[in-house]
Amino acid sequence: MSLRPVQQIIQPQPTIEGGGVKLQRAFGFGKTKDFDPFLLLDDFRNDNPDDYEAGFPWHPHRGIETITYVLAGSVEHGDSLGNKGKMTAGDVQWMTAGSGILHQEMPKGDQQGRMHGFQLWANLPSSLKMTAPRYQDIPSNIIPEITDDDGTRVRVICGEFWGKKGPVEGVAADPNYLDVFVPPEQRKRLKVETTRNAFAYVFGGSGRFRDASDPRAVLTEQVAEPNASPKYDVRNHSLVLFDRGDELSVGAGPEGIRFLLVSGKPIEEPVAWYGPIVMNTQEQLRQAISELQTGDFIKHH
Repeated sequence: MSLRPVQQIIQPQPTIEGGGVKLQRAFGFGKTKDFDPFLLLDDFRNDNPDDYEAGFPWHPHRGIETITYVLAGSVEHGDSLGNKGKMTAGDVQWMTAGSGILHQEMPKGDQQGRMHGFQLWANLPSSLKMTAPRYQDIPSNIIPEITDDDGTRVRVICGEFWGKKGPVEGVAADPNYLDVFVPPEQRKRLKVETTRNAFAYVFGGSGRFRDASDPRAVLTEQVAEPNASPKYDVRNHSLVLFDRGDELSVGAGPEGIRFLLVSGKPIEEPVAWYGPIVMNTQEQLRQAISELQTGDFIKHH
């Protein structure tokens, strides 16, 4: 087995989106190649309702899939096709925007005013850019959760892991999307198919992802033993981008570590990107924007 080296550790950037929602952007609107087929990951965690209640009013999407995972509070959503729903803690919505949809998402805090969730964007290959939109609304109680002998817990949202299959199906990028908790001071090795791009987003506790390759001075912490294996300290709100290999190794800190582990097969197609519309060429982008202005954006009813 070959351990995946750590390619980069990224600190999320504060960003304002929608009607004025304050969130942390782990990646997006930048290097798509390293994350292909994924485009963007936002962490919307906030205890102040003034920072999120304006929500994400009506906006278009085309050419992508959006994956929303709610941990605290709730998100009400509606779209131009008349679909409506509400996600609460532990729920997932997988929206295939395909040829185009107009929708809105309005977050609400829990009784303490806390709101927490993630939105991940996955690209669609050119053959499916103009497919009919669809939703997969996944309630928390049908997401399988596995607990290993050492106390490691994994929720399988999409893909297959430890013999369990996640409830989200038929997704173009064939991703694995896991919510992983490793107990305090435990070390765990997790398999990830070699052909996939993979990243971990740490959102609870702390820990170390060990690298089997040569140390990179920029990323290694100072250690007492110069010849010791390199360690990468990762704290809450950190994104770890991995290089190729067939498994990764994580060591949990004194309070344990919780992270999203996401991997997918690269699409390897050109990306033309304008806000919530992601196509393959600038001409396709111009057409989409023109259709928004003329009212021809929605193709399927």
